[in-house]
Amino acid sequence: MSAKYSFNLASEDRRRADLPRKVIIAQHAGETVAQVTLRLLALLIFWRPRLQLETNLHQDDIPFVPDLAQFDYQLRLALWVECGECTVAKLDKLAVKCHDAEIWVVRRSLAEAEELQLAMKKAGLREGRYHLLALDPEMFEEVRGLVQQRNEVTLFACEFDPPKLQFDFNGLWFDAEFTLLRC
Repeated sequence: MSAKYSFNLASEDRRRADLPRKVIIAQHAGETVAQVTLRLLALLIFWRPRLQLETNLHQDDIPFVPDLAQFDYQLRLALWVECGECTVAKLDKLAVKCHDAEIWVVRRSLAEAEELQLAMKKAGLREGRYHLLALDPEMFEEVRGLVQQRNEVTLFACEFDPPKLQFDFNGLWFDAEFTLLRC
C-alpha cells in the first residue's frame, strides 16, 4: 500500500538555511511509516540548499535512488543519504560510483548503526569513506507513532558538535542527541 504524508515545516534555527514550507514524503509499497519518519528526520538534520528528496539522478551508471541527495553548482553529486536498511554491497558500489560525494547512512538506533559498521568492516569497505548517523531510538519511536497524513514540524536546533536535534512535532517537544560514526 502506498501513501503520502504532508509535513508543514518551519525553522527557528537562524544558523541554518530556511527549510521549505512544505514537503510531501511518499510511503512506497512495502515500506513502513518508520521509513517515512527516517526520511523526515534526515531532511531536518541534513537540510541545505539544493537538497532533494528521492530524486532520479538520470545517470545510467548509478542504478539507485537516494533518500536524500544534493548536487553542487557543477551538478556533481555532493551528498548521498540512505535512510534505514542499506546493504553493504550497495554502499560499496556507491563509494565507487559517487566518488566525490559524502555518503551518510541514517539508522534508528546506535545498535543498528554499529551492526552496519561491523558488517562494513568485515566486508572490507574503504575506511574513512562513510558516515553513520544513529538516532535516539526512544525519540524515533515516539515521533514515528505521531506521524499522521498532515503534520506540523518546527525545527529549533540541529547541531553536529555536539550532535543534538531540537524540534516540535505535531505539538510535542523533542530534544534528543544523535550519534555520529565514521567508517
